[in-house]
Amino acid sequence: MARRETTTILAAPTDRYARSLRDLRISVMDRCNFRCPYCMPNSTYHEGFRFLAQRERLTFEEIERIARAAAKLGVTKLRLTGGEPLLRSDLPTLVEKLTIIPGIDDIALTTNGMLLQRHARALAIAGLHRVTVSLDSLDPDLFARMSGGHGNVQTVLDGIEAAREIGFPRGIKINTVVKSNINDNSFIDICEYFRNKGITVRFIEYMDVGNRNGWKKNDVVTSEQIMKKINALWPLEAVLPAYRGEVAKRYRYVDGGGEIGFISSVSAPFCGDCSRARLSSEGQLFTCLFATTGRDLRRILREDNDDHVDVRLVEALTDI
Repeated sequence: MARRETTTILAAPTDRYARSLRDLRISVMDRCNFRCPYCMPNSTYHEGFRFLAQRERLTFEEIERIARAAAKLGVTKLRLTGGEPLLRSDLPTLVEKLTIIPGIDDIALTTNGMLLQRHARALAIAGLHRVTVSLDSLDPDLFARMSGGHGNVQTVLDGIEAAREIGFPRGIKINTVVKSNINDNSFIDICEYFRNKGITVRFIEYMDVGNRNGWKKNDVVTSEQIMKKINALWPLEAVLPAYRGEVAKRYRYVDGGGEIGFISSVSAPFCGDCSRARLSSEGQLFTCLFATTGRDLRRILREDNDDHVDVRLVEALTDI
């Protein structure tokens, strides 16, 4: 692993609500090998859908440059996402580049887990701190339904186990989206499977992602409803937030079986403490998951080939 550098961290900018930018989600790939109906449904992302060409995606060097500018403004956490990030060739190389950026102390990956067993060791060696795996059901038929007929639940579980055996400094989390009349009677199985394994399960309320998944309020199973069912089997107690703006409300099993979390994006939105921005694969910077327009950072990187590019990136990140 490369040696960590040092540099000056500038004063972090804040928005009109006194929120500072601390977390940056970086989409490294717009494609995915799943077609989850709540995220990338087949009806929209069909065989004829035009994904980005390779030249349209940010290069690793461009991603690193943006991350360095963000770190100068106080960003400390980077999360690599997609699409499916493990479809991006040689992802550990990017992880290694990001680990040496001054000020960055947490690098995470969100994946569907299908390719995790193949890449877990290289990611750990590169310096990845944590892994989050999206997993909505352990039942093979229901898993297939929620992944759009793609993937294999056992392959995902094997990937999770490989990551657990290799070990990541800040652990592994499971993200489970619960949808009414789909998997609302099977999430208990996920709790039972991961209890006592040192893996945190987080339940996410089904939400509208970019107005493309046919979202209806009746499809939402609230965190409170989920928690009541779990608490009836394994009593829970609240855990204090680790930091202001923590997305998941954390609980632990009273019997010592581990920790779980609830992301209540519909019933209890957390916008007031949000410290996150997201960077799309083609270099658009968004300050909200639901935003439809962003700031074009790729243009700054590719049109200005002089010494002022980094300054302009900092200015663009400040003006959000």
